[in-house]
Amino acid sequence: MNDEMRKTEEESGRRMPASLTSERALLGSVLIDPATLADLLVNITPEDFYLAEHREIYTAMRELFDASHEIDEVTLIDMLVRRGVYDKAGGEEYIRALLAATPVAANVADYARIVKEQSLRRRVIAACAEIAEMGYSDEGDVSELLDHAQGTFNDIAAGRDNRSFRDIKEVLTEVLGDLKTLADDKDAFAGVNTGFSTLDNYLAGMGESDLILIGARPGMGKTSFAMNIATQVAQQTPKDGGPPKTVCVFSLEMSAKELVIRMLSSEALVDSYALRSGILTPEDWNKLIHACGRLANTHILIDDTSAATVTSMKAKLRRIPNPGLVVVDYLQLMHGEHRADNRATEVSEISRNLKLLAKDLRVPVICCSQLNRGPEGRTDKRPQLADLRESGSIEQDADVVLLLYRDEYYKNDADPAHVKGNIAEVLIQKNRHGSLGRVEMGWLPQYTKFRTLDEQHNI
Repeated sequence: MNDEMRKTEEESGRRMPASLTSERALLGSVLIDPATLADLLVNITPEDFYLAEHREIYTAMRELFDASHEIDEVTLIDMLVRRGVYDKAGGEEYIRALLAATPVAANVADYARIVKEQSLRRRVIAACAEIAEMGYSDEGDVSELLDHAQGTFNDIAAGRDNRSFRDIKEVLTEVLGDLKTLADDKDAFAGVNTGFSTLDNYLAGMGESDLILIGARPGMGKTSFAMNIATQVAQQTPKDGGPPKTVCVFSLEMSAKELVIRMLSSEALVDSYALRSGILTPEDWNKLIHACGRLANTHILIDDTSAATVTSMKAKLRRIPNPGLVVVDYLQLMHGEHRADNRATEVSEISRNLKLLAKDLRVPVICCSQLNRGPEGRTDKRPQLADLRESGSIEQDADVVLLLYRDEYYKNDADPAHVKGNIAEVLIQKNRHGSLGRVEMGWLPQYTKFRTLDEQHNI
């Protein structure tokens, strides 16, 4: 029981829920059959025990397990003595008591369930007390209070307790397990693929909790690029054979209908002008019917609310089970939670909160961002990180920054030598997980569609 729960218990005058009998039986079961500990470590943490002594005993068991030592009365008592929990005599007496209090080790799963349930009850009570105190304090915005409350209960429901430190030994065990799995299956922990193979070679996929920024001057195709990725992600078959990923799109500039028209044009390869004008050939209709069928089988959710905030986005996303990708179009149209002295400060708050959203929900977030006019004044008009509009913190918060450039954007003639066959460049200007580079892609403006080419360059 941590300090916050102890304080809640003292203030209420009531004892926190706990089953000491189940806690003793659970520890005794591990002593009788140490092999059960491997399964327990997946769901039971030391913080799930009410008594401090039980937390210490479980921690000592875990340390013996991590060191590949046998777990029995002798080794456990030795570990507890070395940790300063008991003297030898006191340790022997309590360990014998644990064994005596354990009916049979075969019921260890039931003991673990009871211990976990009581732990969750304590966390709910402590969370309610914390939220009530925040409400009475009348400090901060009420939207922050609601978001904190919702996030806290979602974390409890997911079995997470983000308020506690994690011992490095526990994390090392997870890391080594992940490495073993990755050694057996190279794709086991691959991120969400963008659908563009040359780009994925650099990114190794979009990792959970990643904030991916797509920056470009107006008209370069950042919305189209983001939606091409969203469509391809939604159509991917998960490696585990589960249902397709849910892709959530927040469109602050375009309506849902306008966005879907673009998606149809890209997916069906039907001229976007024909879709807007209604001048469609029978072949166009046939393509559209097949494209509608493919898109209808995806799970893409579109929210076209104007002037959204990160808090409102997070509240909506928490109601979506396991979202696979979030797309925000675009950053400069968002509002901060508080009135700031200047727009740069407000954008800094927004970008930081988007990163926290990705981290809290464990989902990659793609956010489009406009660039300032910096490229217009240079001979080489390829964008740079310094061109990110309104705030340098955008670059700091993002895990990946992709800047789009098309040479023909700046050409006033129709010379094919200048257009280079509508080649677009994706400049990887920041990549926390890999190298920087430049990927050349095909751009089909009539379909608002990017396509993969074979060329890529290191920078």
